[in-house]
Amino acid sequence: MSGAEAPDVSGVLDPSKALAPITVRVNEARVRRGFLPKIRKVAAKIPFAADALSVFWCVRDKDTPKAAKGLMLAALAYLVLPTDAVPDFIAGFGFTDDAAVMAALMAVVGKNVKPKHKEAAQAYLTKLAED
Repeated sequence: MSGAEAPDVSGVLDPSKALAPITVRVNEARVRRGFLPKIRKVAAKIPFAADALSVFWCVRDKDTPKAAKGLMLAALAYLVLPTDAVPDFIAGFGFTDDAAVMAALMAVVGKNVKPKHKEAAQAYLTKLAED
């Protein structure tokens, strides 16, 4: 993959896969275990940290539709994976695939992310910066 080529993340948010009940459960467990620890490590390095955290709080909201939650969990689980299309440790490119997944997610289900989710994300980022 050249530096200008966008990573292929088309299968990550495939609703036929992301919304299968077993997949949702696996993604939910992966996000529950690994999302906040990963964000604590990388928040300062990724420009989409606020979006990712907003999505995290949106998933936890009982009013968020199940279909949106399934897609959101798929995207958050992808962010948590230690191995993905572009390994996170590659300087300058490591989070490009994660950013593409987050952008695709926001285009599809971003309307479900409410101001209260964004406020919770900003509060969490502020707390991280203070620690």
